Amino acid sequence: MILRGFLKAVLLCAISGTASAQAPVPLQAFLGILNTNQVAARASLARIREGWRDAYTAPLLELAGFVPVLSVQTEVLAQIERTTGQRSGGLNAHYEWLWARQPGEHPDYAEFKAALYEQVDPRFREYFGKGRKTAIRLDEIRWGGVWRDGIPPLKNPKMIPARQATYLADDNIVFGIAIDGDVRAYPKRILAWHEMVKDRIAGRELNGVYCTLCGSMILYDATVGGVHYELGTSGFLYRSNKLMYDHATKSLWSTLGGEPVVGPLVGKGIELQTLRVVTTTWGAWKKRHPGTTVLSLDTGHQRDYDEGAAYRDYFASDRLMFGVPKLDARLPNKAEVLALRASGKPADQLAIAADFLLANRVYHGRVGAQAFVVLTDASGANRVYESAHHHFANWDGDATARDRAGQAWKMDEDRLTGPGGVSLKRLPAHRAFWFGWYAAYPDTRLVK
Repeated sequence: MILRGFLKAVLLCAISGTASAQAPVPLQAFLGILNTNQVAARASLARIREGWRDAYTAPLLELAGFVPVLSVQTEVLAQIERTTGQRSGGLNAHYEWLWARQPGEHPDYAEFKAALYEQVDPRFREYFGKGRKTAIRLDEIRWGGVWRDGIPPLKNPKMIPARQATYLADDNIVFGIAIDGDVRAYPKRILAWHEMVKDRIAGRELNGVYCTLCGSMILYDATVGGVHYELGTSGFLYRSNKLMYDHATKSLWSTLGGEPVVGPLVGKGIELQTLRVVTTTWGAWKKRHPGTTVLSLDTGHQRDYDEGAAYRDYFASDRLMFGVPKLDARLPNKAEVLALRASGKPADQLAIAADFLLANRVYHGRVGAQAFVVLTDASGANRVYESAHHHFANWDGDATARDRAGQAWKMDEDRLTGPGGVSLKRLPAHRAFWFGWYAAYPDTRLVK
């Protein structure tokens, strides 16, 4: 077991002494619960109980799955239950109780996370530890069950012409990207196993980040202010959404926000630029872009890349794998929404139900000061364009939209082009599961 012999020297002092009413129980007592010696582990747990504070719920929850002695694990869970009053729902129910409150934080909690998770992967210590800046609650950062880059990103993967992609059926889901004439398709069935593709597209180093659990594929420019951030998969989650990390500073980054949330880059005003990506079918994408390239099955990894093979059970139900602070029943948890954030005003967010857009192929709306129109084709693909003062009455689902005056506008991946060469640019937007978007942005507006 990865925790065999865990911090033996530290554990010698974990079982002695009694916590004072003022001083918090020392970090070593929590780590002492992981002792394979049942007597020593129980003594550590007894010391925690004697000085109990609700703030200790978080470290106990994180320890629960690692306790090597079953009887001690049972006692740890019993202590958690006594505090939270949650008798069903597993660890997620206890976490939800914790997140709904402000129980405080053990002063050494960050160091606790570093000491615990470095036993899984020594590199995890680099994320945590005392003095690391944080923009989110540390107790909402949960380990996803893999080590750093244990879900391996694809870097400059092999692309093939559409005619060679005989492994794809027309109804397979792909993420389509078209930038300055460089047109590519990244099948969901492949990215579900890798969750990140780092590719050079139209001469730029770009990152496609797919969070399987929250159903979002976002394309980012990984260069900000002349600095390129080499990103990877951290192994941790925040509100069921994957956290990225950058190789240079080991800061943790929000996938949905494209900004650092833990580490030395927090508060530096860094935010990745979001670029355009569309979720569509392979048949619809190659019809629109017959010259597209697409990911090859030759990724260098052995996976079952069949359609729907990855996370089959997860996608087949509305249940979550990792809990979130709050759910919103206006839509099913995994109902897909089109997610938008106002440019320059990220506090203004909007979610539009994908089913609503499929039934309303031309939809006008506003996010922040930005007026927009969403054009949705028969595959369910949504493309968002600025609309300014123009109002569109219909479009043919292909290349021509018409405004109220009946004037024709040419639609392509970059813009809408109208009479006299008037141009309305494409805006970034992406799909997401409703629960994941709402968990990250509980003040979001919803159109359904």
